[in-house]
Amino acid sequence: MIERPAARYGRQPLSRRTRRRIAAGLTVLIVAAGVGVALVGFQRLGTADVKGELSGYRLIDASTVEVTIAVTRDDPTRPVVCIVRARSLDGSEAGRREFLVPPSDQSTVQVTTVVRTSRPPVVGDVYGCGTDVPGYLRAG
Repeated sequence: MIERPAARYGRQPLSRRTRRRIAAGLTVLIVAAGVGVALVGFQRLGTADVKGELSGYRLIDASTVEVTIAVTRDDPTRPVVCIVRARSLDGSEAGRREFLVPPSDQSTVQVTTVVRTSRPPVVGDVYGCGTDVPGYLRAG
């Protein structure tokens, strides 16, 4: 390649070999970052010690819904907390209830609770379950 005066023509363009190295390096960096994000996401969201699934709901009146969920946990001897909610016609949350699921000898149990609402409910659902039971729900 012929050298051109930098003052007159500006910087020399990068050689084809240098551009390929930069592209390969950036590709490796992007793939590594993607794998890192995927691993962190899987560790935080992938496997849960406890899972709550909606089994059914029943509208009792204009301000009450009964929600039944199936709670599955890895260690049934541990108590867990579950949060269920009721939604109104526009999809917004109309009521919520947090309750304790006591230890059991079965890994999957069915539990039913009642949720009071601020607006007429149309559906009940499970917000989530977890093993971090707050002190006010623990048996004293």
